[in-house]
Amino acid sequence: MKQTFEELKIAKVLLKTLDEIGFKEPTPVQMEAIPKINSGENVVGIAQTGTGKTAAYLLPVLTKLKKAEGNDPRAVVIVPTRELAIQVGDDVQELTPLSDIRHAAVFGGIGWTKHAALIEPGVDILIATPGRLWELYRAGVLSFKKVKHLVIDEADRMLDMGFIPQLRQLLEVIPNRRQNLLFSATFNENVEKMAEEFLDHFEKVEVTPSATTVELVTQKAYKVPNYRTKLNLIQHLLEDEETFSRVIIFVKTKEHAEEVFKVIKRKAEGEKRILHSNKGQNTRINAINAFKNGEVRILISTDVSARGLDASLVSHVINFDLPSSYEDYVHRIGRTARAGNRGDAITLIDPADEWHLIKVEELIRMPVQFFEIPEKVVVVPTEFDEKQEYLREIDRQRKLDDPSYKGAFHKKKNIYPSKRTFEDKFQRTKERQKRGTGRGSKT
Repeated sequence: MKQTFEELKIAKVLLKTLDEIGFKEPTPVQMEAIPKINSGENVVGIAQTGTGKTAAYLLPVLTKLKKAEGNDPRAVVIVPTRELAIQVGDDVQELTPLSDIRHAAVFGGIGWTKHAALIEPGVDILIATPGRLWELYRAGVLSFKKVKHLVIDEADRMLDMGFIPQLRQLLEVIPNRRQNLLFSATFNENVEKMAEEFLDHFEKVEVTPSATTVELVTQKAYKVPNYRTKLNLIQHLLEDEETFSRVIIFVKTKEHAEEVFKVIKRKAEGEKRILHSNKGQNTRINAINAFKNGEVRILISTDVSARGLDASLVSHVINFDLPSSYEDYVHRIGRTARAGNRGDAITLIDPADEWHLIKVEELIRMPVQFFEIPEKVVVVPTEFDEKQEYLREIDRQRKLDDPSYKGAFHKKKNIYPSKRTFEDKFQRTKERQKRGTGRGSKT
């Protein structure tokens, strides 16, 4: 039986806001997590992106905060990226227009003094990346003495980005008497160890199996022989403006982002933007906001924005490359099919990616359906250097699966492995010459 937000004991001021913004029923993760958070328990929530997990912790925490009080934060939300910090800050803003609860989002990429000025008048809930949170604390402009609720969001990403030492530092100075909440899209062995270290004892909420992909996402793949054909295929797909109405193209490197952007900029209709680590902070924020507002049709991005980009009505996610971390595949395709809408995720698989796709399918526990490259797409012959690069990568993969595999590129044995061998060969040649046989003999 479906519960209501009112039955979940959410504050009345929040209930009114939820009604105004059209949130009628809690999602499964909200129904499971909110009662446990309300009771004061430490909670580990395993929920894929797009399932409403941010509201699953924000609603009960904001309910507990009730109203503005003092200058120091009473709730801290730690997130791995500046994009996610901005997104969670926007979510708090959307939930609290009728409340006097104060919030701020702080992150790297701009001077810390600006954020110091932002929190100086007082803040009730603070959203922050680990580095910036530590900077503000060390500068003496931020006190943790009133913190009663600590949220670690996207814990698996925290691990991937190497933030564990910073988290340990922070947890040493945040009061021990607090409620701890940890949310993650996956719950592998490392995340479990992290939860046991930081949360002591906890209740686990897992509304879907770890790394389950969003049910409303249709997953497709194309086997593509090379890089240039990938570009041709993307160009062809984007010609259908009605179907591909709002698209995120994910790439592995900023070099690929630039190359794809050059092609798309010239040959696809609609506004396009690009996101990667070399772009300035304001440029990235403006691009994300423009995409969310529907002003941009195509967004090309590295994984820097995969966790923090929350836009409705994204029709397609295209994986130009598979991500380095298989869990990021789940986060990427979760950018579409949000808030009950359907969406498509398309992945382009070159010869070196086939092995990685098998690993992805093992993680999500389902196969990805392959489609034939459309006839209109120009399939370019693979250049020699690119083909060799693929073969070397396939060789490496086979060695990972079978350590005894020597490989097509292993170093061949020297047929003359020692000085003695050369001496023996020279001696045999002299003997043949004495007998008058073989090369070098006198006639």
